[in-house]
Amino acid sequence: MFRSAPHATPPKGWWTSPWYIAALSLACLIPMIRPQIIPLTDLLGHMARYAVETASPESPLLSRFYGFKWALMGNLGVDLLIIPMAKIFGLELGVKLIVMSVPPLTLLGFLLVAREVHGRLPATAAFVAPFAFSWPFQWGFINYVFAMALTLNAFALWLWLARTGRLRLRAILFVPIGAIIWLAHGFAWGVLGLLAFAAEIIRVRDTGKSVFASLWQGSLHCLPLAPPLLLMVAWRSGAVTGETTDWFNWVAKYVYLVSSLRNHWMTLDMYNVALLLVLIAFAMIGIGFRMRRMLGVAMIVLAIAYVLMPRIVIGSAYADMRLAPYLIAIGVIAIVPRYTDRRALAATALIALGLFGYRLYLSTVRFDDFSTRYEQQLKALDHVKQGSRIFVLIDLPCLSRWEAPRLEHLGAIAVVRKEAFVNGLWTMPGAQLLSIRYAPAKGYAEDPTQVMRPRRCRGRTTRSIESSIALFPHAAFDYLWLINTAPEHWPKGDPSLKQIWNGGERGALYEIEGSAIMAMETPKGTRAFATQ
Repeated sequence: MFRSAPHATPPKGWWTSPWYIAALSLACLIPMIRPQIIPLTDLLGHMARYAVETASPESPLLSRFYGFKWALMGNLGVDLLIIPMAKIFGLELGVKLIVMSVPPLTLLGFLLVAREVHGRLPATAAFVAPFAFSWPFQWGFINYVFAMALTLNAFALWLWLARTGRLRLRAILFVPIGAIIWLAHGFAWGVLGLLAFAAEIIRVRDTGKSVFASLWQGSLHCLPLAPPLLLMVAWRSGAVTGETTDWFNWVAKYVYLVSSLRNHWMTLDMYNVALLLVLIAFAMIGIGFRMRRMLGVAMIVLAIAYVLMPRIVIGSAYADMRLAPYLIAIGVIAIVPRYTDRRALAATALIALGLFGYRLYLSTVRFDDFSTRYEQQLKALDHVKQGSRIFVLIDLPCLSRWEAPRLEHLGAIAVVRKEAFVNGLWTMPGAQLLSIRYAPAKGYAEDPTQVMRPRRCRGRTTRSIESSIALFPHAAFDYLWLINTAPEHWPKGDPSLKQIWNGGERGALYEIEGSAIMAMETPKGTRAFATQ
């Protein structure tokens, strides 16, 4: 299946230049330049957590509404990095700069790995570029994609140190590197271990050792990456309540695989993935392309992990989905054309570059559209007092819709800009650092109380917008904020709800008359009094 004879270095061309790598990587910044808040679904909820994390103890965020307790866990990448970034740039700009770094670093890692394995970039290398904006990135799984960007670059370093014979130096360096990546996200550390193991098997095997010896020595060479196993034991022995479940969900695994580039355009995204899977298949059987054994075996190892991984790990959903794009991407960078005609190679490189350029243009347009929608809805915050309590309801389409509206956590920006209490943040002992202290909002405080979906795709016991408005504890909140909600769902005939902002066809803000939690509080409940 994979060519075992010594590999010829791909022919030199404009696509093998270091400037090509730099230009491709930097081009990833383009869609993210204009938006003040980069429109990734879960990122907005993470920003609220960062706001609580970096707030002063006197802030209502920590004195009244939320708790924040640090714990050693494999999911702290941006949570740690935002501390100095927020001090230097402010929270929103600090988050934006961190997020902007992820696609360029991801693509840089892919291309450096490809160059290290092939000896020179193959003409097909740019086909991997769309994976810098893969579905996990669009979801806003920011700790994971940030850690995966580090993982890919670390893997390139691992390969380079092996090729140059610096195995002792590699063993020393990768003890802290592995620990840092685990701290950023445990899944990414696991992927680094799988990639390194696959690479070591082939490297040892190429020296003439038996399969068993290759497996054994490959395992030994990966021991510098093992210390975080002790940290994982300590983490799992603590108060971790999330369950691991939903094994071998074949329908979901198929959907996640074909959705690896899921973004805005179903036809383009799926045909793009199909094209790459066809190229990988052709390379595996030697039609027009061939596949480097090292990355081919790495792809197979990741595929096995993908099959065995459950959908939910320690309460974290979409665990296997996160791996799918990287599985395909490793297969893509393993490909090298069999043909050596320079014109044909240049045409291949131009096709790959053109596809990426087109997707980049479309992403820039759509990110700009999302940013405009955010700005329109966030005008409601101009009418909200600092330290207020806001009950948010967001009208969303069914999850089956290909393009997500990216509004699920828009209300969380009130935490960032107004130090407000907002329903809809994540809490889970042992898996989240944030907790909710504001007892009066119990039952209407956590994610997904803010999410409203059409009747045809919501659970039998899930509330509608109208029932949520009628049932939420009015006395516990100062405002009702309806996001992306059509006027027919706005409250009517409730004298306690006074509309103070009209966002046109898709949003409104209501002040709750007579809101108070305890008699000693003001009618608006705005005195800083801790209720637990």
